Amino acid sequence: MKNLPFKDFFWYPDLTSTAGYDAIIQYLSDGKRTCKEVEDFMKARASIEERYAKDLLGLSKKVCGHNEMNTLKRSLDMFKLQIENVSLSHLQLAQSMREEAKKLEEFKEKQREARKKIEQQMDSLHKQKSSQFKRTMDSKKAYEQKCRDKEEADQNMNRNTNTNNTKLVEKLNLKAQHAKQNAEEADRLYQQNVINLGKIRDDWLKEHINACEIFEKQSAERINFLRNTVWTHLNQLSQQCVTSDELYEEVRRSLELCDVQEDVEHFVNLRRTGEKPPAPVVYENFYTGQRSPTGLPPTRLPPPAVRRGPLPDPTQNNRDDGRRSFVEDEDYSVIQY
Repeated sequence: MKNLPFKDFFWYPDLTSTAGYDAIIQYLSDGKRTCKEVEDFMKARASIEERYAKDLLGLSKKVCGHNEMNTLKRSLDMFKLQIENVSLSHLQLAQSMREEAKKLEEFKEKQREARKKIEQQMDSLHKQKSSQFKRTMDSKKAYEQKCRDKEEADQNMNRNTNTNNTKLVEKLNLKAQHAKQNAEEADRLYQQNVINLGKIRDDWLKEHINACEIFEKQSAERINFLRNTVWTHLNQLSQQCVTSDELYEEVRRSLELCDVQEDVEHFVNLRRTGEKPPAPVVYENFYTGQRSPTGLPPTRLPPPAVRRGPLPDPTQNNRDDGRRSFVEDEDYSVIQY
């Protein structure tokens, strides 16, 4: 990878411009915002894990197979126990995420404090540089104007050298000398301002290079820290999956020990009520007193195909036998269904 240090690529031709420095500061500001976003993300994920863990813990306390028995009951109890352990592991995961978010917050604050000192010093140098540059440019304008005034005074004096007006010559000579003094004073002030600006520029150059090196180091540290933070976060999630799978494996082992036939036999031995079925209910004819040996009512057969006799005489009704039919057919029954 080609080495591209900040100190070699963030200058600007204009001495008063802060374009290069501003570009670095914007980059650092964006990086700080990224740290805050990752921090908020991890805190939110921790809250989700915590809510999930609490809901899962509440779910593990609910009745599940309370009336079950033997090996299946043990498996269901193991199932609830491991769900509770899964919920506790998610609570621990939420706490670990908050700790990582706290580390990121402390890292971000530490970088902010270190950057703040450099930014304050750089801002002060930028103000001095801009102020001194303005004074230097103003003194340059004044110096150039004084030089033009001197040249004009010299020209006026030269044009009137041969005149007989002594007072005019003296006046022009005095004005030329005064313009020369002013030009020399402006020149001295201008040179002094250039020297002062040079010193401020040198200080700014050194501080800018120093700031670039520190900011570049901070940027590398921030990228590495964020990379490691996200890596750790993913490791935590992966470990949670492994932990959950291990806890669920305990339930699977318990289910492997669940014996269907054993549980059925266990229920039979525990709750059996008898080994003989009840006797069949026999049919008892109300009129004849006869019982069906099988307990089923006799089959109603159709009457024989014979011709019926005449109707009985009502006056000859035998009242001493209430079970006797009024029809001379011996297979006829007055029972109604």
